[in-house]
Amino acid sequence: MPPDKPPSLAASLAHSQGEKLRRFFLLRVRNPADIPDLTQEVFLRMLRIPDRDAIRSPEAYLFTVALHVAQQHAMQDSAIAPSVQAEELLAQLPAAPDADPLLQAHGEQCLEAFTRALERLSPKVRATFLLHRQYGMTLKEISRELRISFPMAKKYLAKALHQLHQRLNSE
Repeated sequence: MPPDKPPSLAASLAHSQGEKLRRFFLLRVRNPADIPDLTQEVFLRMLRIPDRDAIRSPEAYLFTVALHVAQQHAMQDSAIAPSVQAEELLAQLPAAPDADPLLQAHGEQCLEAFTRALERLSPKVRATFLLHRQYGMTLKEISRELRISFPMAKKYLAKALHQLHQRLNSE
């Protein structure tokens, strides 16, 4: 019988860092049901590393991979039409028994106007806005994720804020 093999890098990291990784994703994704898939993707990427001995700090590398997976997930998530997301959120909110119907209708109109304004932004400008406001990413992180310069990320965010402000004030 051959001697037992030592656990793979991915297996030992799954054992030692698995719970930290799940908490890491819990802070970065909207839907907790996505966490098992994202965790699995991180470990699949770790299994594909050709030269594991070149990694000086496996834990740091694991969380770097996890950050990239979370950012890619956020980008894919932002490709979903914002109106669908807004409608889902609105449907989940319970109506207060003493809510003013006029105020409630006004709130729905404002949400629809914001959704329309968001949909009119160019894809990179919208992605920059969503990554910054919805996922709390810094401009530096956004520039890496979108593969644009830091000044361009800053310009896209300013453009998004300006266009949203203009469109919402014109309606």
